[in-house]
Amino acid sequence: MKTALTIAGSDSSGGAGIQADIKTMTANGVYAMSVITALTAQNTTGVTGIMEVTPEFLGKQLDSIFTDIYPDAVKIGMVTSTELIEIISERLKIYNAKNIVVDPIMISTSGSKLIQDDAVETLKNYLFRQAVLLTPNIPEASVLSGISIENEEDMIKAAEIISNEYGCSVLCKGGHSIKSANDVLYQNNKYRWFIGEKIDNKNTHGTGCTLSSAIASGLAKGMDLETSIQHAKEYISGALKAMLDLGKGSGPLNHVWNIYEEEK
Repeated sequence: MKTALTIAGSDSSGGAGIQADIKTMTANGVYAMSVITALTAQNTTGVTGIMEVTPEFLGKQLDSIFTDIYPDAVKIGMVTSTELIEIISERLKIYNAKNIVVDPIMISTSGSKLIQDDAVETLKNYLFRQAVLLTPNIPEASVLSGISIENEEDMIKAAEIISNEYGCSVLCKGGHSIKSANDVLYQNNKYRWFIGEKIDNKNTHGTGCTLSSAIASGLAKGMDLETSIQHAKEYISGALKAMLDLGKGSGPLNHVWNIYEEEK
């Protein structure tokens, strides 16, 4: 069985972060492992607290994984501080980690800030340059590219700027601000659109975590990047169509919708 590692924060409500990643990886047929960067007190209405792990303990978690069950792919989500980013980057180099997907999480779906200001530059200079793929949403892509994104042409331009800057492929996700669910992949000086079905579902907590984990799962199984993205898009559309409705705010997806479908 192929394996995937998520390096991210814990979401106590189970809709995003480590919990969403593990559910997604399991539903996509790989063995999921986790390295927790922080505990969060959060639910569908927002984040009320973040407690980081120490850099030393983070390093021990990474050592434990890579020296035993070596991951076929790595997804990196919420990392809140410079010290943690540096530890992750160091260990990924030491163990020659492969198929690294970075979801540059800066703000939660509910609008809560999830990374310290000084850590953003460290994230760019370290982990971005080790990734095979970055998966920014439109607000994140706008910050990273330095341009305002108002339409699909702007999405392509932003993805091109980010890709050229950090030497990796970039999937700019169209779910924010642009009235479509289309994402654009920029790699090797070319772009390709992935057309997504716009689903009328207000419950989108953890969609970014879910998509990046599904892509990492595809890479772990040996799919190429474009095939992994296509499979991930189909999976997340199914999770949204399942219309799970939990919580008082923007609720979680049904990450195991495809498992339930198989049981029918």
